Amino acid sequence: MTLSPARIGAYVLLVLLGAITGAAGVLVHAAWFPGGLLLALLATAGLFYGGMYVTGTRSGVGASAAGWLVAIVLLTVSRPEGDLLIGGSSVSYAYMLGGMAIAVICATMMQLPQPGAVGARLGK
Repeated sequence: MTLSPARIGAYVLLVLLGAITGAAGVLVHAAWFPGGLLLALLATAGLFYGGMYVTGTRSGVGASAAGWLVAIVLLTVSRPEGDLLIGGSSVSYAYMLGGMAIAVICATMMQLPQPGAVGARLGK
């Protein structure tokens, strides 16, 4: 696959969407337990799988996972004022480790079928 400007733009967009999804997940995961955690992980899974589907490669998962991970790490670091968005609770660890596991699962999935590969019967 060659890197066209459209493909580079798609990867940049996926990184930004990953960061937004990660930041939203940090705000939601502990708010409505267990629904918030499930919602945050489902959004993460949708983004990662959608990145693979849109680009047709595993790099789409990597781009969105990179943005997600950067947002998680930046929001985990405590500030001098003592503010902390993601704490050391089991719910927070479930969100972080669950998101990483989803990224690995999506990256190691079988590739999507190639376009134009229709289920045709031989001899017809």
